[in-house]
Amino acid sequence: MSSVLILNGPNLNLLGTREPGVYGARTLGDVEALCREAGAALGLEVDFRQSNHEGVLVDWLQEAGAAQQAGQLIGAVLNAGAYTHTSIALHDAIKGAGLRVVELHISNVHAREQFRHHSYISAVAAGIVVGFGVEGYPLAIQGLHRLAAEAASTSTGSGSGTGGSQPWP
Repeated sequence: MSSVLILNGPNLNLLGTREPGVYGARTLGDVEALCREAGAALGLEVDFRQSNHEGVLVDWLQEAGAAQQAGQLIGAVLNAGAYTHTSIALHDAIKGAGLRVVELHISNVHAREQFRHHSYISAVAAGIVVGFGVEGYPLAIQGLHRLAAEAASTSTGSGSGTGGSQPWP
């Protein structure tokens, strides 16, 4: 069975208590349950992690790149929290590892403070899910699953060769 990695950055351990008007009342445990349910529906194991430490996230991204290359992982959903707006190291880890990533934000970062409008992750992300609350996690998993399936069909020659230009059903 293939797996999907869900990575959460700094302060996401405070979900449910930190600014519920922005992030909602659901906890990180609730998010993990949503992700496990979404993964199971797609036949995926879910590896769910959170760290407040940038270097730990870099290590996990690099490990995930190797697992993806080995065919064990379809990619990662990354909610890098504030590191989205500051971390060239995360950008470089994703790019260097060749990891397929869907960037995720619980809130609509583009409707918030100006400093949240720039992402170092977006340039190396295969897709971005923004502003759907914690319900964005299942959306990101579904999107990542589709991107991985399209990449697999293209690499085996059974795809149409149009890649991501095909409309979603």
